Amino acid sequence: MNSNFLDDFIKQSQTNNLKTKDLYPENLFDLKVKVSFGMGTPAARPWVSILGPGMSTSNGYYPVFLYHKKDNILDLCYGRSETSSYPHPWSIGVEKKFSNLPPSKDRDSSWIFKSYKPKIIENEVKYYSDDREISSVELLSHLSSIVNEYKTCLDIELKDESSDISKGLFYMEHQLEDFIIDNWNETQFGKKYNLIEEDGVLKSQQFRTDIGPIDILAKDKETDDYVVIELKRNQTSDDTVGQISRYMGWVQENLHNDTVKGVIVCGKYDEKLFYAQKIIPNIEIFLYELNFSLKEYKK
Repeated sequence: MNSNFLDDFIKQSQTNNLKTKDLYPENLFDLKVKVSFGMGTPAARPWVSILGPGMSTSNGYYPVFLYHKKDNILDLCYGRSETSSYPHPWSIGVEKKFSNLPPSKDRDSSWIFKSYKPKIIENEVKYYSDDREISSVELLSHLSSIVNEYKTCLDIELKDESSDISKGLFYMEHQLEDFIIDNWNETQFGKKYNLIEEDGVLKSQQFRTDIGPIDILAKDKETDDYVVIELKRNQTSDDTVGQISRYMGWVQENLHNDTVKGVIVCGKYDEKLFYAQKIIPNIEIFLYELNFSLKEYKK
């Protein structure tokens, strides 16, 4: 293993290229890797997260590299999701450290393990800490150290039969929601809609309203209208239509968008949804397949 993936990450952060597919390793230290440079527009704080079983960047805890482009600071952090509050982040032993660790800039839910200043010199990336150059071997040892702590925490949690992972509460719909967000630019949604970010923080997923969270709230690239995207979970079609209609009404009233659109994502053709779509023409229906591809349903 080498640090080339991190060098590539720093270099790409200096561009407007948001693509990550096939450009970065899928796994490090036998754990899943996710990389993001932003959704629709370049983020002020790109990241590389290293995820254990059942973990996602929107619901879990994990080691993460956060690159603050404006200040040219790369933080290696004890990360924790902001979108959802994970019930048992890290372990008691690790969390005791947090009172003595600085939170990462603009991200109160992550604590800095190591911090670096990257410099690109003749297309080669060098890393500095307190004006001392950090070798690639030392950099990887830092990453290995936090990953080993992480694996210890995961082992503790997996042995706890009451934990979310042990109970298997990561249902298909939740995984699909994370997949859509993580691969936004490669889906049909990414071609038509932009995700919503504020100060480099993703706001689209589980968008908070006073009548409940919207699964995904996006904006149409051409019209700038809001788009409410709801997954048909373990509920009836009538419930799904009623739910998305309520959220669309909330957006119309509170975000002042009379032409808000709606998208329902479901696993199979449903005649009830088809008839509902006829009377509510600004709702689209997408079907997901087992490989998590998306295609618009048209009769």
